[in-house]
Amino acid sequence: MTARQALISVSDKHGVVDFARELAGLGVNILSTGGTAKLLRDAGIKVTDVSDYTGFPEMLDGRVKTLHPKVHGGILGIRGNAEHAATMEKHGIPTIDLVVVNLYPFQATVAKKDCTLVDAIENIDIGGPTMVRAAAKNHGNEAGGVGVVTEPADYASVIAELKSNGGALSYKTRFALARKAFTHTARYDAAISNWLTSLDADDKPTTFPERLQLAFDKVDTMRYGENPHQQAAFYREPNAVPGSIANYEQLQGKELSYNNIADADAAWECCQDVRHHLLRDRQARQPLRRGARCQRAAGLREGLEDRPDLGLRRHHRLQLRHRQGDGRGRLRPVRRGDHRPRDHGRRPRRLRRQAEPARADRAAR
Repeated sequence: MTARQALISVSDKHGVVDFARELAGLGVNILSTGGTAKLLRDAGIKVTDVSDYTGFPEMLDGRVKTLHPKVHGGILGIRGNAEHAATMEKHGIPTIDLVVVNLYPFQATVAKKDCTLVDAIENIDIGGPTMVRAAAKNHGNEAGGVGVVTEPADYASVIAELKSNGGALSYKTRFALARKAFTHTARYDAAISNWLTSLDADDKPTTFPERLQLAFDKVDTMRYGENPHQQAAFYREPNAVPGSIANYEQLQGKELSYNNIADADAAWECCQDVRHHLLRDRQARQPLRRGARCQRAAGLREGLEDRPDLGLRRHHRLQLRHRQGDGRGRLRPVRRGDHRPRDHGRRPRRLRRQAEPARADRAAR
């Protein structure tokens, strides 16, 4: 079913002007609200304010603007259902075929040091999640449904499909967008719950919330689980800590197993534990070497040269063997522990004592 009308109301306005311009070029009527409508209008795009569309102004400091039957009826009416179509026609409710909405920046707001409870509450979106969930619920079937876009990253692919498919989105695309939409609202609600339940009796944030809602993204399917007959998958948090195994890149080799990931993670934990003692403590270097083997076996790499916090120097990194000059132009292997790596760029005393006779010998020749 061809998209004839879209509702655009976004907090993250990245790319929305170009997206709306493309929709307008396809003949789609655009409804919008507040700051989004002003941004589009200033860019020369024809926009209908939701308040003009519903006949009711935005009220209560913007808390009520899209909560209206003409908006939600247009989103929730089932395409191809004769009874729904008759009801919508009776009440003058056109269909809304595309909903482009992302939510108030609650997480960014509560991350500020001076955020108050009042600030946080005001950044809890109500109309946005309602529209997103309504559109996702009514993504429809092969007969038609509503497309819902919550991520700016999807703008380009949505426009491309509308252009190649006669102005319509396929059921497969609408279903994929609906899944993203429900994830978007679920994580939004989880962030609100985690923050509010972390407040103490004086409304001050504490370290740990009373209720903790977690969210993870699937990275890959593992070759097998802890044992060969088991299945496994690797998931990570949306904002994984920099330097963690979750951010590693597999450079080569076959698909990883659960044990490959577990070994690599253990190796990295060893690195973290000994990072301040690596240059001085001989015993602390041994688990690092074993950990390095695990990392190589898993085919993983992390740029240690970009991690000055580890205290590693260029000529110290994960060295398993050391070689030193014997003073006569040849190199001989040195057993592990025979000498320590150079400290602060200065040669060890023993090496200086070995080198001086060699220089005297060359001068005599």
